[in-house]
Amino acid sequence: MRDARPSLTAVGGALVGVLVVVAIFAPLLAPHDPRALVGGYLERPSAEHLLGTNEIGQDIFSQLIWGARTSLLVTVAGGALAMVVGVLIGVGSGLAGGLVDEVVTRAVDVFLAIPVLPLLLVVATLAGPNLTTVILVLGLLAWPGVSRLVHSQTLSLRQRGFVQSAGSFGGGSLYLIRRHLFPALAPVVVAGFIDFATVAIVLEAGLAFLGLSDPTAVSWGTVLNQALGHPGIYFSPLWTWWILPAGLAITVAVLGFTLVGIGLEPAFNPRWRRAR
Repeated sequence: MRDARPSLTAVGGALVGVLVVVAIFAPLLAPHDPRALVGGYLERPSAEHLLGTNEIGQDIFSQLIWGARTSLLVTVAGGALAMVVGVLIGVGSGLAGGLVDEVVTRAVDVFLAIPVLPLLLVVATLAGPNLTTVILVLGLLAWPGVSRLVHSQTLSLRQRGFVQSAGSFGGGSLYLIRRHLFPALAPVVVAGFIDFATVAIVLEAGLAFLGLSDPTAVSWGTVLNQALGHPGIYFSPLWTWWILPAGLAITVAVLGFTLVGIGLEPAFNPRWRRAR
């Protein structure tokens, strides 16, 4: 039977590529300033406003385009923070071994046992609605999972003959990381980032929907928050151009990263290669 994973990777890559292009070129693609009052009260979709306007006259289509930039910013910045912290701790403890490794491993287990979503809500509430806070919290809550994966791979690589030989010939830790560990760990880091992206997009939209993100930032979650706050939203056609497009945007973004992760799993998952 023909393997469908390359097709899934292509579809997912295309969806993620569209998200990236829209986020980068949002100022050129958006017909209006997403914060400007450019129309009347709840105008219906038209050539001037493709998805109509909200209660204060802002263009909904422009808000969706700029919302892609917010989602990508949170995903990239939070993912980079999680990867850097997770890799440094995972590789450092794996190479150090002994008591250091034992203490760090137990600390990672404690962080992994903490329920992420309730803690995220508490921290976001206490820190106030701020996009920087959302990025920091998401990144710092995601690093333990990355650290666990990187740590296990580092312990496995440390026992390999070529790594031990390089160490016995005077190769320092930095040389081992740069020459041997980094190339082997890169697929694990990429896979961890893709997993983080699928969760980060939903969490950022959820926090914005709950009013716990930056209220001045244009986000898909903010669009949903404003729409669902309108009385009788589902008793009129409003939901078809105010709620549905934002929900579809979140779904398509998550689907894109998910398909990329599924398609690349055979290359990034060591257990898959052993099973084959």
